[in-house]
Amino acid sequence: MHNGQIKATPVVGLVGNPNSGKSSLFNVLTGLRQRIGNFPGVTVEKKAGMLRLPGLPVVELIDFPGAYSCYPTSLDERLVVQELTNPEGDLFPDAILYVADITKLDKHLLLFTQLRDLDLPMVLVLNMADRMDKDGLTVDIPKLSKQLDVPVVPVSSRDHRGITELKESITGLLLDPGHYRPRQAFYEPGAGTRDVLAELRLELPARNDYHALLLTHHAPWLRHIAEPTRHRVQQARVRHGFHSLRAQVEETMDRYNTFEPIVRGAVRHAGDATSFSDRIDRVVTHPIFGPILFVAIMLLLFQALFAWASVPMDLIELTFGTLGESIRNTLSEGWFTDLLVDGIIAGLGGVLVFLPQIAILFFFIAILEEVGYLARAAYLFDSLMQRFGLNGRSVVALISGHACAIPAIMSTRTIANWKERLLTILVTPLTSCSARIPVYVILISFAVPPVVYLDGLIGLQGLAFAGLYFLGIAGAMLSALAFKFLLNTPERSFLMLELPEYRVPVWRNVGTTVWQKSKTFVLEAGKIIMIISIVLWAASTYGPADEMAAAEAEVMERAGTQELSNEETANLLASERLEASYAGHLGKFIEPVIRPLGYDWKMGIALLTSFAAREVFVGTMATIYSVGSSDDEFRIRERLAEERNPITGEPVYNRATAWSLLIFYVFAMMCMSTLAVTKRETNGWKWPIVQFTFMTAIAYLGAMIVYQLLA
Repeated sequence: MHNGQIKATPVVGLVGNPNSGKSSLFNVLTGLRQRIGNFPGVTVEKKAGMLRLPGLPVVELIDFPGAYSCYPTSLDERLVVQELTNPEGDLFPDAILYVADITKLDKHLLLFTQLRDLDLPMVLVLNMADRMDKDGLTVDIPKLSKQLDVPVVPVSSRDHRGITELKESITGLLLDPGHYRPRQAFYEPGAGTRDVLAELRLELPARNDYHALLLTHHAPWLRHIAEPTRHRVQQARVRHGFHSLRAQVEETMDRYNTFEPIVRGAVRHAGDATSFSDRIDRVVTHPIFGPILFVAIMLLLFQALFAWASVPMDLIELTFGTLGESIRNTLSEGWFTDLLVDGIIAGLGGVLVFLPQIAILFFFIAILEEVGYLARAAYLFDSLMQRFGLNGRSVVALISGHACAIPAIMSTRTIANWKERLLTILVTPLTSCSARIPVYVILISFAVPPVVYLDGLIGLQGLAFAGLYFLGIAGAMLSALAFKFLLNTPERSFLMLELPEYRVPVWRNVGTTVWQKSKTFVLEAGKIIMIISIVLWAASTYGPADEMAAAEAEVMERAGTQELSNEETANLLASERLEASYAGHLGKFIEPVIRPLGYDWKMGIALLTSFAAREVFVGTMATIYSVGSSDDEFRIRERLAEERNPITGEPVYNRATAWSLLIFYVFAMMCMSTLAVTKRETNGWKWPIVQFTFMTAIAYLGAMIVYQLLA
């Protein structure tokens, strides 16, 4: 792009180290004008947003994954190098905003100087400027800008300081990119490296010498390097004795020696040697108090999920119940009314009622990440994770898995060691994700009495809820330990991560996260549930004509003989029609397999449909049990409690069956989307099949043992 020639949709890349506040700044600049997807050809999440600036077309702002340097140790970092070294790529940015933490400038400038040497028009954005006064920090912005040879803009994504100036710089970047290009390289390769570059300069599609150097280092895995070129690069490296790792170390040291004096000359710190974060970390990362605090935080989270959401859940349940009754009273009787009320509204209502709990879960996780606690959790449990064959970064995936296993599995890209990454992928679905919440909530009410202690502060049901989560974590750790010995390799890895400063959460970021994650959950679950609810309604309403007619005739005969009321007749007719329906035939087909677990054919239908997604279990039960009288279509808990065994007359959902189902859902792989992500992350069906098989086996055996012991 030349001066005056603006693309129809210019692209600006947001690049920086992890914990630089890059994503917070992205949220400030784009607001809710964001979309989540994947970068082309990989499973790395791409956040893109639209930015409107005066005198320019709509600008696409891409939030690249956090990276420490152009010599990557994770898939996220590889993607940054892949995209920024490929000028012909669709996502190659027209300009770059490099975001650095103003309080840690000496640690955040390595990647900056590397991208600067790629001859990319860029602005250095010093984030967290609100910390300057609090930390006693002074920065000579003009001096820093002159010595780094790029515009420097201090901003705060917390109080929006400097955002106007930053937008003006973005406009300048796009209108006159040449003005923002550095005039002199920071790093000059040594003589031996120059020999390799001289031979390859014409072979490689490089913009300058440093671009050629990165292509030389990374040719074996860069997707835009053709195979013949890759082969010639390898030959040249061998001929000239080019040692990639040694060259990377030399370059890194050379760069630090160059920019550290610049930072020391422009940045002045106050004399307080012990920071506020350091003082807090004496407790938070303490080998004894740290784990106790972690358990306390998790208990608070799970108790909040159970207690705080009760009022909004009741309101949503009441709303759907009223809506269903209104529609039934307004529309005439017939298949369409039944489909709308019994299939669609009952199915969706059975899941949307749990949205408050899901929002609370995302709210807590967003706060923990904003505060800086998740990084401490990774540091705190690294040595423990290593014993189970995992990595300290696995903690982040396991915690994130409590929201959803899909992004949690994708977050394992930060684990460089393949074995530790694979084990984390395999066991993460054992952590209880938000989709299990609806199942847990309903079944715990049958398994655990509503007893409370300490004036309602602690309840047995809340403790059981937390216990199921910890059972999932224990299952994940023990499974990882078993796989550690089955996949015995000599590889070792070490955790390297930067602990961010503790900060008060930016509530705008927390709100944006909760909104986006909840919306995604509702829309994705809603699509699945809508389809399955309609299919279920049809399968449970229709069946072989002769059997359905026989069922109706038998009910009418019994109603006359036993003098049943209209409501009793309707419930009996619904039960007999369901048993004679296609859904009833399918449930009865698998009933012998699930009978040792305490399940009947109706539960079998729910188990089958919930393989699409765990939360579909509740929607299925709502659909199955709403085919009776209209009074109790939406009171799914009460309807399940009323279900009786036709032979014994005992409640179907007794303590043994409820605990059996709970154990089954703790361990079972009941999410096709998770299997699909595992397949993409492991590049084949081998590990998804292993994952599905071992989780289903544990779930079946565990549920059977629990039922046989309690029955």
